[in-house]
Order: sequence, then structure tokens, then C-alpha cells
Amino acid sequence: MAFLNVSVATGSWSSTTEESHGGVEFWTNPERSGWLTKQGEYIKTWRRRWFVLKQGKLFWFKESVVSRSSRTRGVIPVGTCLTVKGADDVLNRQFAFMLSTPTETMYFIADTEKEKEDWINSIGRSIVQHSRSVTDSEVVDYDSKPGDK
Repeated sequence: MAFLNVSVATGSWSSTTEESHGGVEFWTNPERSGWLTKQGEYIKTWRRRWFVLKQGKLFWFKESVVSRSSRTRGVIPVGTCLTVKGADDVLNRQFAFMLSTPTETMYFIADTEKEKEDWINSIGRSIVQHSRSVTDSEVVDYDSKPGDK
């Protein structure tokens, strides 16, 4: 089911779909949640967003009160990410870290060194749990004999 939000004042269109969050109930029992400052994807401004990590997806919202009806501002399937690591030296900013996918690198700033390390560890664990290094069709069953189905 897709919901289409139209802003008459700005003329902008945005679409949020249940597929984008893959049925993940992001509003309850997150693996980690908290405020991070995120660099915008197109306009490189820094905005403070509420992040929720759950079931291999990193969601972000404008508000910290998240419910079933909350509209995600974005979602990253962490299984597609290659690395998560500190980026203080890259951005020349304290408590910075980066998350890289095959096509882009996203930058975040935590409020403290501990929060930065906690986010890096949580996202790193989620990457390992949800990444797929081989597809099912590439898995070889060494126990089967030729002709077995």
C-alpha cells in the first residue's frame, strides 16, 4: 500500500510506502535509537534527525516521538552497506562517522564520543547480520549426491 503526500504550498511530491520499511515495526523496540546530525543527500546541509535501527534498516525522522503513523524521512537497508567507521578526520568534526554503500557515503555526527562508538558498533553488527555475501543459488550442498533433488 502506498501513501502519496502532496504539499500544495511547495508543490513537492513525496512517496512513502510500506515496502520502504519492509514491514519493520520501527515504532516499537528498536535495537538503537537516538539523535544524530545527518548531512543531506542532495543539499549538503546538516540536519538533526531521530534515528531508529531495527531489523537491518536504519530509519530517520524529524521528531523523536515515533508511532505507527510516523512518516520516515528516509531508510537505509544496512545489509547493503560496506563499512561504518569514524570520520572525525574526514569532516574535521568531533564525533563524526560515515556509512558507505557501493554507490554513496553518508556522514553523521553524534553528540558524544560514546554515542558515536555505540552507533558504529550497532550498525556494524547489523551489517554483519543482514548482509548477504552469497545468494542462495550460489550455495553448494556438498552432502548431496549427483542426481539428488
